[in-house]
Amino acid sequence: MSTASILIIDDERDIRAALRGIFEDEGWQVSEAGNGTEGLAMALDGDFDLIFLDIWMPGLDGMGVLVSMREKGVDTPVIMISGHGNIETAVTALKNGAFDFIEKPLSLDDTLVAAGKALELSRLKRENRELRSRIRPEGVPVIIGSSPGIVRLRQLIEQVAPTEAWVLITGENGTGKEVAARAIHAASRRAAREMVCVNCAAIPEELIESELFGHEKGAFTGADKARKGKFELADKGTLFLDEIADMSLKTQAKILRILQEQKFERVGGTKSFRVDVRVIAATNKDLVREMTEGRFRQDLYYRLNVFPVTVPALRERAEDIPEMIGHFSRLMIEEQSLQPVRLDSEVMDALTRYAWPGNVRELRNFVERIYILYQGRDVDITMLPPEYRAAAARDALAEVPDGVTDFKEARARFEEAFLRRGLARADGNIARLAEAIGLERTYLYRKLKTYGIGIDEGRQRDGLGRQ
Repeated sequence: MSTASILIIDDERDIRAALRGIFEDEGWQVSEAGNGTEGLAMALDGDFDLIFLDIWMPGLDGMGVLVSMREKGVDTPVIMISGHGNIETAVTALKNGAFDFIEKPLSLDDTLVAAGKALELSRLKRENRELRSRIRPEGVPVIIGSSPGIVRLRQLIEQVAPTEAWVLITGENGTGKEVAARAIHAASRRAAREMVCVNCAAIPEELIESELFGHEKGAFTGADKARKGKFELADKGTLFLDEIADMSLKTQAKILRILQEQKFERVGGTKSFRVDVRVIAATNKDLVREMTEGRFRQDLYYRLNVFPVTVPALRERAEDIPEMIGHFSRLMIEEQSLQPVRLDSEVMDALTRYAWPGNVRELRNFVERIYILYQGRDVDITMLPPEYRAAAARDALAEVPDGVTDFKEARARFEEAFLRRGLARADGNIARLAEAIGLERTYLYRKLKTYGIGIDEGRQRDGLGRQ
């Protein structure tokens, strides 16, 4: 952990100085407290990876500090140190939540070995918290489809993932840019570490530096504790900067410097932190246009655009839609124990013709909506939400003869074909047809009568009894 932050709590100045020298030689950041009360306050306010804590101190002793930290939810690994140790004291410290116990005089080798093990535990805890905070129903990143665009996307991911090259992913909202980023990370040499995600568009301008670089206590109003930023948390792993074009030019300049140097300071701090991160950036904007219009730095673009990857829009790979619906359907069945929904061929045809402005995200939401409404049922075209039925209406429009040039006649031909097909799909049920196409039933009756379409059968099925 190259940017480890360690707190030493000991009333002996020489011990603190010796430990500081050992840890700073390893490149770690060190803070000190000369008594238990000061040390407890720093442990509660700070964001440390490891704490070295002396047991025997005047006033609040080390055991009291340890118990108070654990009671207040601080789970930072603690190594207890003592010049008067015995087995009983060591056992008590471990029972109270200490990670390890070492005796004075301190051995350089023993101290470094204990610190290394504790820092590895601290890293695993941080990664576990990060994973829990961003867990997704999708689980392992899966890119569904066999269209040429998706086959090419998978090929590019396979090529770039094992390298250390930075990647710039472009594509419309909802196409799956983050899924592509996760697939790259999962197949990389950094897969054992975490991929830390930052949505640059969702963070207020005044907070984005703190979010990315961290801050020290008191750096600004409300900064009551020191906090690590995303760059620091992503050390040895991957940093995913989503919607990179939504950062201000001021923040872009700072990002560029840090990307070049892999070194930064926390907001309000003076210590430099060096990190090793692989950057994957993504945007739904045309960065060439953004540069031309002065909203995106050219030097940052060329720094990020080492290996460009584009995720195609769903409308550009409509042949993948049935496979994707099948995938999302399996997730609904497995994760929510819902009964299967069966979509007839007309429904599937309509869905492949729909434009999907929300892309894969909209498709997944659609599948979830259909399962909530119709689990265990067969779904026909009349049961689709209105926006998806509109795609089916193009079939009826195609039935208007090419020779029709009068607008009123064309509309009449379209309406008749549309209503005939709709009533057939509704099995002659006028109430069902009215609900499906969003018309008031009285108005629909008049339209059906105008075109002489199954009016008597419709009334009987409707139960109104009108002749």
